[in-house]
Amino acid sequence: MTSDAVRSAPAYDFDCLVFIGRFQPPHLGHIAIINEALKQARQVIVLVGSAWQARSLRNPWHFDERQSMIRSVFDDSDNQRLEITPLLDALYNDDVWVRDVQRKVRDLATPANARLPRIGLIGASRGQSSYYLSLFPQWESVSVPLVEGISASQIRERLFRSSGSADDYLSTGAYHDLPPGVVKRVANFCRGDTYHQLLEEQQLLDQYRNAWAQAPYPPIFVTVSAVVVQSGHVLLVRRTAAPGKGLFALPGGFINPHERLLDACLRELRERLRLKVPEPVLKGSLRGQRLFDEPHRSWRGRTLAEAFYFALRPDQQLPRIKPVKGGDHARWVALADLEPESLFEDHFFIIQNFLGLPADLSGF
Repeated sequence: MTSDAVRSAPAYDFDCLVFIGRFQPPHLGHIAIINEALKQARQVIVLVGSAWQARSLRNPWHFDERQSMIRSVFDDSDNQRLEITPLLDALYNDDVWVRDVQRKVRDLATPANARLPRIGLIGASRGQSSYYLSLFPQWESVSVPLVEGISASQIRERLFRSSGSADDYLSTGAYHDLPPGVVKRVANFCRGDTYHQLLEEQQLLDQYRNAWAQAPYPPIFVTVSAVVVQSGHVLLVRRTAAPGKGLFALPGGFINPHERLLDACLRELRERLRLKVPEPVLKGSLRGQRLFDEPHRSWRGRTLAEAFYFALRPDQQLPRIKPVKGGDHARWVALADLEPESLFEDHFFIIQNFLGLPADLSGF
C-alpha cells in the first residue's frame, strides 16, 4: 500500500462493532445505529436474533427476509463492511446464548495488521430489550441515543390490525419509521398467504383479549407440558388449528382448578394422546421438572408452563399413541429432525433445556 493510500484510508475507532437485534422489521432506529457503527468501525457485525423460529405475530419474518431488508438500505460499499448472520435464541440459558455470540464474533471479526481486533458492542440503551449490553464485559460498550417514537412492536400492531391496515400503513406518505427498501419488502410480504395466516392469528388473539377485558387484573395462565423421550425420539403433536397451525408442539394444556401440576400433565398424556405407557412407569421415568416463564413465550399473554421431562427406557418399539378424535395429531419425532422453525412458541427451547441440544444451528 502506498503512503498516499495509507493517508487516505479512514481512521476508525474500532476494528469491529457488534449490533444485536431481532429487526422485526428493521426500522429507522435500527438503521441509525448501523450507520453510526459504520462511521466508527472498519467492520460491522449484525447478529439477527430469533433466527430459525416459526413465524408468529412477534416474529413474522425469517432471517433471510430480514437480512434482505437490512441490506436494501445500504450501498455496495457499506454492504461489503457489513456481516449479517443469524443468531438462535436460548431463552432459558443466558450462558449458552453469550457463548454463541462470542463464538460468532470471534469467527467473523477480521484481525487488523496482525493484531487482535478492537471490538465493541453498539446499541441503544432501552430497558429489558437491550440488557445484553451488560453481558459482554470484554468488549467496549458504545451507546447510541434512542430514536424516539419508533417501535418494532407498534409497527407490527399496525400491520396486523386488520386486512386493510397494512395498505393504510404502507400507503404513500403514511409511514415514517421504515426505510423505503424495507417498505417495499414488507408490502410484498403483506400480499402473500403467510400474512393472511398471521391476520387470522391476530383476530383470535383479539377475541382472547376481549374475553378477559373485564377482569380486574391481567390474567396469568398456568399450563403443563410433557417432554417424553425414548430411544432418540421425542413425543410431539402437530397443531391442526390456529395459532401455530401445522407446527409441532409438546403435549400439554391448562390445569384444572383442583389439580396438581404433575397430575395435569399425566392426564393430558392419558386422555388426549392415549399414550400406551402405564402411569407408574411414567412417574418412575420422571427425570426433571422446570417452570418456563419467559414473558413473551405465549401468544395468548402471560402464560407459565410447568414442564416435566420423562426419559423412558430405550426399546426397539416406541410406545403406541392414539389421539382422541378431533384432537391434534401425535407422533414420535427423531431428535436429529427437530428444527426450531417447526415448533410452536418456545417448545424447542424447553426441549433444548432438558436435553442440551445445540444453540448454534448455522452449520445445519
